[in-house]
Amino acid sequence: MQAGGLWRSTLTLLAGGALAQALPLLLGPWLTRLYSPTEFGQFALMWTLATNVAVVGCARYEFALPLERDDGAAALLMGLCLRVLLGVTAACIAAGLLLWVWRGGELALALPLAVLAGAAAQGMTLWATRQQRFAQLAAARVLQYGGAAVLQLALGLAGIGAWGLMLGPVLAGLAAALLLARPAPVGGWRVLVAQRGAELKAIARRHRDFPLLNTPHAFAGALQDSLALLIITGLSGDAAAGYWALALRYLKAPAGLVGGALSQTLYPRLVRAADAAEALAVVRQVMAALAALALPLLVALLLWGPQLFAWVFGERWMDAGHLAQALAPYIALHFIASPLSVATMAWQAQGWALRLALVGQLMFVAGLALGLHLGGLIGAAWGVSAAMALYFGFFFWALATWKRFPPFTAAPPHESLA
Repeated sequence: MQAGGLWRSTLTLLAGGALAQALPLLLGPWLTRLYSPTEFGQFALMWTLATNVAVVGCARYEFALPLERDDGAAALLMGLCLRVLLGVTAACIAAGLLLWVWRGGELALALPLAVLAGAAAQGMTLWATRQQRFAQLAAARVLQYGGAAVLQLALGLAGIGAWGLMLGPVLAGLAAALLLARPAPVGGWRVLVAQRGAELKAIARRHRDFPLLNTPHAFAGALQDSLALLIITGLSGDAAAGYWALALRYLKAPAGLVGGALSQTLYPRLVRAADAAEALAVVRQVMAALAALALPLLVALLLWGPQLFAWVFGERWMDAGHLAQALAPYIALHFIASPLSVATMAWQAQGWALRLALVGQLMFVAGLALGLHLGGLIGAAWGVSAAMALYFGFFFWALATWKRFPPFTAAPPHESLA
């Protein structure tokens, strides 16, 4: 895919992503008037835990799909992903029951479905990404994210409380996965899941870096949100967790929109780079463009964060606006870093990325805990921004000056990925 193709594909995904994010943003003010900060906090804690498991629900084998040039091998790898996901979902049934007994919240019973929905949507997204079905990916993003907000609204009007917040994204995620599952591979999905034998073991071994290195990396990345909510809930209550969750949900929406679309096209572009100079040029170009987009967001939040949140979501959510103001530096840096994380997978540097990510998680939690101790919830937000500024600064410098590239192998000129 040439540079022009990269940006055209990105714009296709951005168009779908814009609509997908527009619906939650437009419906957000209504949702915050239907659901209380406490209900948002209860949902956020359980959804974050489910997401933490869902990101590794296929043992990250799905991220190896763009590396497979052969369609048969890719189908075999996808079958492996689905078998792993079924095992993880079964384990989550027991975990959800234990969590319900321990914590008492009925939302814990939805954990297996939430994990299944999130991991299945992610796996099918990479399956469609390998085949470059970008229009279908855009439609799936609208269904998954926009559909979740619409369902949350409908269920909120029905008055079922925090369950409405949970069931919306679960049902929408499952629907998006089903959309991306078409067309099915030769023989159908059931045949893929049932595959056994030496070939399956061989492909699992060939991509073992993904479960061994990328799985703990991804899990650690998601774990920081889980730990943050657990700490805030334990020390400040469900309402405080609701403020924190709402602030991050809407502040990270631009990163989800741009980062999700760009990473789906950047990853195969970096895999197929002709040499180190081309790979570095692409990364630096993307980094500069993202920084230019992040700057206005940073300035707006620093100047008008509390007023914006009170105006959009209602006066009872002004505390979330103060959090947004303090989190602004972190959000701007995360916006830039989010799509660039695929570079370490393309450059086969997952061991390095894992070590760096673990340092980042420790810095995040340390900044949060120290800030919470010194300055309450707002102090926690400033602590996170300060700690992550150091972390992301090193990450950007490392990518922009990268030297440890794998051997470059250009794709055949008439190769088809479909």
